[in-house]
Amino acid sequence: MIDLRFYWSLLMRRLPVMLALFIICSAFGAAWAIRAPATYSTSARLLVENPRILESRDSSADSANEMLQVIEQQLMTRANLIDVANKLNVFGQNNTLSVDEKLDEMRANTTIRRTGGRDEATMMTVSFTSPDPRIAAAVVNEFTTLILGSNTRNRVGVAENRLAFFQQEVERLAQDLDGQNARILEFKRANADALPENLQYRQDRQSLLQERMARLESDLAVLQAQRAEMVRLFEQTGNVPSNAAPQTPEQQQLVALRAELNSVLGIYAEDSPRVRTLRNRIASAERAVQAQGNPADTANSGNSLLDVNLSQIDSRVSALQNEMAQANQELENLRASISATAANTIALGSLERDHQNIQDRYNAAVASLDQARQVERVETSAQGQRITVIEAASVPGQPSGPNRKKIALAGISLGLGLAGGFFALMELLNNAIRRPAELRSRFQITPLAVIPYIEGRAERRRRQAVLMAAILAVAIIIPLGLWGIHTQYMPLDILAQKIVTRLGLG
Repeated sequence: MIDLRFYWSLLMRRLPVMLALFIICSAFGAAWAIRAPATYSTSARLLVENPRILESRDSSADSANEMLQVIEQQLMTRANLIDVANKLNVFGQNNTLSVDEKLDEMRANTTIRRTGGRDEATMMTVSFTSPDPRIAAAVVNEFTTLILGSNTRNRVGVAENRLAFFQQEVERLAQDLDGQNARILEFKRANADALPENLQYRQDRQSLLQERMARLESDLAVLQAQRAEMVRLFEQTGNVPSNAAPQTPEQQQLVALRAELNSVLGIYAEDSPRVRTLRNRIASAERAVQAQGNPADTANSGNSLLDVNLSQIDSRVSALQNEMAQANQELENLRASISATAANTIALGSLERDHQNIQDRYNAAVASLDQARQVERVETSAQGQRITVIEAASVPGQPSGPNRKKIALAGISLGLGLAGGFFALMELLNNAIRRPAELRSRFQITPLAVIPYIEGRAERRRRQAVLMAAILAVAIIIPLGLWGIHTQYMPLDILAQKIVTRLGLG
């Protein structure tokens, strides 16, 4: 059970010191509350408007909030705040504040709030507090001007930088595209005979030459056999028959066409297009042979006829051999080009693939450049996302602070707290035995009887007189001392503010 009587006696014993602490703190709080200068606060409201012409990708609420954060950081820089303070003479002509102190005061007196979210308008409220209402309004309006200018510079600057970047990108990709076209053209020129696009032609040409070689070899074999037979007959008979003369090319073509017609008739009908075509060609060849006429047999006899026939056969053989050599050379070239086509196809495919990749990037860059031009025109014409002032700052007519009641109550609360703290601290530091309960708790013994100290009447009066004198001294001397400090040394509000600042509490 709490011994109220004991604690009341302790309270009365320590009352002068506790009363002194309470009076000092209350006096400081009251002086601060009374003498604290009035402050005026005003604000301006700004709205982030959506684009008027086109809805850009960066016009969402998140990007608007991010834009306001960037502008706020730019506004609250050291250079901006000091420039505003000097330009508007926020701290007066005769202030003794350092640059860092001015900066801290500007930041402490400036309040910026942002509101917005999904399906909500994004807004910013800029406030400033100053002892002079005109200065407060001027500072907020200056901040508003800086915010609008920063927003315009930021958005136009971003649009111009984006436009310049994509212009450079388009030029670079155009150069890369031209260079790749030149490489492809050079490769095609260097490998004109082995490109994949004319592979089918070369394969058809190869088949045609192979068939031609077979015919040439057959004709050469026929001429060589004819020459040998002619020589053999001449050696046996001494004469050359007239029908042994070599056939002219027209005659050989007529024989070949008749043989082909005989083979085709076994497969196709008489009225088929191919049979009719062969008969027309045979008719043309017969007219050509008849136009040449037959050589006179009497003009050729003996050795002269043999020499003429052999000479004709040899010239024909030579012509066939030259034609076969040319065909063989062309076949070798075709085989080499066809063999090289596979490697050229891979190399050309790689070049064309790189070309297509560059072309795709170029097309994307051109599209981005066109969009950047549109955004740049929109931003320079102030038709994009922008910040507008919906309520400018006005000169306040009523002070917004300080809250004098709160300051006075804070001083009283601090005095009561210090007094209570002093009482509790003295109780914790006192180790003397003053009650039977303390005797039992410390020595674990139970006293049989307790004889209290009995004051005499004179002693009691003397103790009460001392207590009353101490209380009167605290109630009179301390206020007089505070009044002397306030009038002769430094006002209590300024002294309290300096103490609080030194302690880092405000």
